[in-house]
Amino acid sequence: MLAHARARSHDHPSRARVMQEASAASPRIPAGRPLRVVGDVHGDTRAFAFAADTDRFVIQLGDLTDGGPDSAGALRLMFRMLDEGNGLFVLGNHDRKLARALAGDRVRAGPALQETIAALDEALKERVRHEVARAPAWLTNGKSFFVHAAFHTAMLGHEPPAALGPVDPLLSRALFGETTGRTQPDGFPERLLRWVNHIPAGLKVYCGHDQRSRDGRPWVAHGDSGGVAVFLDTGAGKGGHLSWIDL
Repeated sequence: MLAHARARSHDHPSRARVMQEASAASPRIPAGRPLRVVGDVHGDTRAFAFAADTDRFVIQLGDLTDGGPDSAGALRLMFRMLDEGNGLFVLGNHDRKLARALAGDRVRAGPALQETIAALDEALKERVRHEVARAPAWLTNGKSFFVHAAFHTAMLGHEPPAALGPVDPLLSRALFGETTGRTQPDGFPERLLRWVNHIPAGLKVYCGHDQRSRDGRPWVAHGDSGGVAVFLDTGAGKGGHLSWIDL
């Protein structure tokens, strides 16, 4: 296990600067535009470029990097959409970990994260720190809700916390889902789907993070309260492919 030591030099932004960037206005969904919701990219820039080739406003559900062949390209493409007003990304756990590593925080830096960092020039590192700091952990648009990992009813009508601030229970749910604290044989945390049963009737939650699909298509779960969850992680950058849905 490799940890990035907390910075002691001018090469990393100060904690005060990171928190100041976090207070910058988060990107918002423009009113009236049709939407395209894109699942976890994980460095699959070629597929992401196909998804981004649209007149629709793109909502990417987080985890832009780590795993695929071109994490730097995925970041540049997402930031170009931000600059042009054609898209945004919801905070994912891999995005947050990358920004924390670049800020000098101690994180577990596995091979995928190390490869991502090695591929970034200084300008792109600076842009990552800025954009992740202001990325929303969840967004609501009418009867659609967008979050990286999982939903909680307390998120409704509640502004997301600062992306690089302390991880409170709602931010933990948004980034990591509902977990048991146990590890599965594949090394990933054991995840629960009880939260799906608490989605209110008429609300559809679009999320990634948890690769539930067995047929290559987004997996849809119907909750006991009448709500619906749509899981768009179909393995891009991890041996699968990228999925997206037009709304």
